[in-house]
Amino acid sequence: MSSVQGSNRYSADRSAMRIKVLSPDLVSKIAAGEVVERPASVVKELIENSLDAGATQISVEIRGGGVGVIRVTDNGSGIPGQEVELAFQRYATSKIEKDEDLEAISSLGFRGEALPSIVAVAQVEVFTQTKDEAAGTFVSFKDGAVLERASRGRPPGTTIAVRNLFRSVPARLKFLKSASTEDAHTQRLVSRYALAWPEVSFTLYIDGRPALRTTGDGGLREAVAQVHGHELASALLEVEAPGLSGLVGPPSVSRSGRDYIQFFLDRRPIRSPLLLRAVEEVYAGLLPPGRHPAAFLRLVVSPQEVDVNIHPQKAEVRFRDEGSLFRAVQEALRRAVGRGPLPEAMAESPFPQLFPSPPTNLPLLRVLGQLAQSYIIAEGPEGLYLVDQHAAHERVLFEKLKGRKARELEVQGLLEPLFLELSPRQEGVLDARGEDLGGFGFGIEPFGPRTFRITAIPALLKDKDIKAALLELLDALGEEKGPPWEERVALSLACHGAVKAGQSLNPEEMRGLLQEMERIPNPHTCPHGRPTLLHFSSSQLEKGFGRR
Repeated sequence: MSSVQGSNRYSADRSAMRIKVLSPDLVSKIAAGEVVERPASVVKELIENSLDAGATQISVEIRGGGVGVIRVTDNGSGIPGQEVELAFQRYATSKIEKDEDLEAISSLGFRGEALPSIVAVAQVEVFTQTKDEAAGTFVSFKDGAVLERASRGRPPGTTIAVRNLFRSVPARLKFLKSASTEDAHTQRLVSRYALAWPEVSFTLYIDGRPALRTTGDGGLREAVAQVHGHELASALLEVEAPGLSGLVGPPSVSRSGRDYIQFFLDRRPIRSPLLLRAVEEVYAGLLPPGRHPAAFLRLVVSPQEVDVNIHPQKAEVRFRDEGSLFRAVQEALRRAVGRGPLPEAMAESPFPQLFPSPPTNLPLLRVLGQLAQSYIIAEGPEGLYLVDQHAAHERVLFEKLKGRKARELEVQGLLEPLFLELSPRQEGVLDARGEDLGGFGFGIEPFGPRTFRITAIPALLKDKDIKAALLELLDALGEEKGPPWEERVALSLACHGAVKAGQSLNPEEMRGLLQEMERIPNPHTCPHGRPTLLHFSSSQLEKGFGRR
């Protein structure tokens, strides 16, 4: 009865509401939500304006996660003084004039929505000058209206400062993440534009700290080195095909997440599930489960063959001939990594019926031996078991780590410290999560520009590749999406701390691992979802050998 009454009351309230035209101020704030999602959205729009203005040097500064201050300075062509206020009116743009222009968009921005959307939700200051002007123009806006206008001298170019973002829209402000998370979004975005435009110098300062710097005098490989480190850049392979160029990693180079797979369409960073699938299919079977390739690919497509006007932030695009593009990308990458054409479809194997779903609980097992120094052969009451020693140990360590307080971990001090060079993005993650990693046993100290000294590690990483483990952990913590950070640490430590395939185990070590598997939940898969064991029942063995 109450629900029906509530529904009737809602209907009555709705029927009493009058249709009316929204105020221009409210309309501008609603529209701003389509373009300005978070501080990184503001940075994106301002960087694109700078690039469209021909800038070769772009400096970005953010404070307070970008909510306090965002300042973007460039050496581009500047805005003529008489057009500054016009630039902040909705749909005012210099980049398109007629319907036909939408079919051949060559600029990064074109809608005339970015600056009006920003000024609707923040205080904005503009300081700009063209090369032909004797003095620059300074204009400040508050609540969408001009607060101050003055003439001031400056070199040709533009500086736009955005302050108190979303202060007038509390509902949007409360949905932002922590300052460190918003900083990471901005750093990831600036890094992508630095890779898309390697001939442009980018600098990023976060709360006064230099977080990224590219020289703008090299090609894509040098930009990758400055953004992601020289070790990765030097290992990448060249990709060259009509309309496609870039760098991809060999199968020996892989990452725990997809952030190292990036696409640039006519210099515009884009997201494309189609292209992502094309890349990952090339590496299918070449990378371990849960691992992803590195790829930085630039596409040049005729404007008539692509629609960049389907997303408010211009992050997603639609291609006219997706099938041909998919095949072209796959063919180019297969040549680069030395992989031939796809093999003929394999005949159906007679073996899948030997692998039914394993029982929920792992029974008591008796070790028989080790196969190829990678698999434990064991006998149980229900037949024969093959156990993948790395996947099984990874699951055991993960269950221990995620259920244990960080301070309970055993720590191993290093007699001789290790030195590690980080990319700007990894350095930002360490700055945000350094104290948390200390709780897991890592002792990490600054030792110079982008260089750190490792003095202690979790004991389970003893005799492991500590540098690789820490770099992958920082990459995992920097992923845009994923499980909570504590679980990411557990996943990474478990993967690197587990025994490896090809490692000889004695009978006591094998028995100990199987006993631990018997005590944990979910023993049948590793944390990445890969099977830990295969089970052959007694009846299946008899049938396979023709005994029944």
